[in-house]
Amino acid sequence: MAADTATAAAAADATLAGAQVEASGQRLYRAAIQRFEPWLQRLATTPLAPWAPALRQLSAERLQPARHGDLAGWFAVLEQLEALNPPAARRVRRHLDQPCVGVAAEPPLPSAQGTARRQLLELLERLHPWRKGPFCLHGIRIDAEWRSDWKWARLAEAIAPLHGRRVLDVGCGNGYYGFRALGAGADLVLGIDPTLRFVAQFLALNQVIGAERLAVLPLADDDLPDLCAVAAGGFETLFSMGVLYHRRDPLQHLRRVRDCLRPGGQLVLETLVLDRPEQPLLDGQILRPAARYAQMRNVHAIPSVATLKKWLGSAGYQAIELVDLARTSRAEQRSTDWMRFQSLADFLAPDDPELTVEGHPAPVRAILLAQPDSAR
Repeated sequence: MAADTATAAAAADATLAGAQVEASGQRLYRAAIQRFEPWLQRLATTPLAPWAPALRQLSAERLQPARHGDLAGWFAVLEQLEALNPPAARRVRRHLDQPCVGVAAEPPLPSAQGTARRQLLELLERLHPWRKGPFCLHGIRIDAEWRSDWKWARLAEAIAPLHGRRVLDVGCGNGYYGFRALGAGADLVLGIDPTLRFVAQFLALNQVIGAERLAVLPLADDDLPDLCAVAAGGFETLFSMGVLYHRRDPLQHLRRVRDCLRPGGQLVLETLVLDRPEQPLLDGQILRPAARYAQMRNVHAIPSVATLKKWLGSAGYQAIELVDLARTSRAEQRSTDWMRFQSLADFLAPDDPELTVEGHPAPVRAILLAQPDSAR
């Protein structure tokens, strides 16, 4: 009898503990969702206001802790970060127009704040791996896998000025380019990415940086047709960078993002191509990897620039222009303390860096600009 009583008591304790954990998870979840509200309120003052209900609902559904085993832990990081913000009396300066996006207190945090800085470092490390960056937060440099600032430097002078524009960044990762767009004067920026870790990284970054005109939401280009059905053409600039080759139907992706651009708006398309910087192709070839490309499973088609321009024309674009063609170097994409897995050096043939380990041409990336065809 005593054993039965003890078993029942243990079961009751376990049930109570489980309920407490679930309640804590839901509290953290609600707090995380609430972080998008300032941006959604700004959205409500624009022609994209009809998007707000759907964005709010989709984000709430996809950020439920049950959707990913690590979400509750990431939400806990956000709560702890909130307690580490510098005192309000100390001036904080954002650096959104610099290669290392971030924020610093002025004057810098004194040595007495060293414990807080270590805690900040530990919390940010719990969101590993960091793919895009760099970010500089109160003396901590997040040296991400990609030197995303190099890509920004290649496109910044070529694209239409972003001042006063609404910008959509499809497949945005943790929002690095969104922060840079704000630094270039954009009025409102929406980044979408289905990878929940990247959304959590953005929320952590923005907990420290505090950019209310930028949001990264857990959406994909699959969500765009329904959104554009209620408010089409709401963006003046649209970034699609590092996305196209992951799409089984690249023309479908190009059409979807076209419908989000206003007439005269600009698509900034960055993707893998077959051309070499020293020897562009003219015959419209396409590489369709049978298995992997540079160890990536989901690379479906890598075209020549000539073929890519044809795709853009078929998808309803005009004024198509190639503005950059660059080989990806092992200095631009590499393993770091903030991304400790394999990277580009491991994906190239050891005896020939012109080839991937599968024998395909090594990565070359092109940046093209295009406008929606006004005749469509």
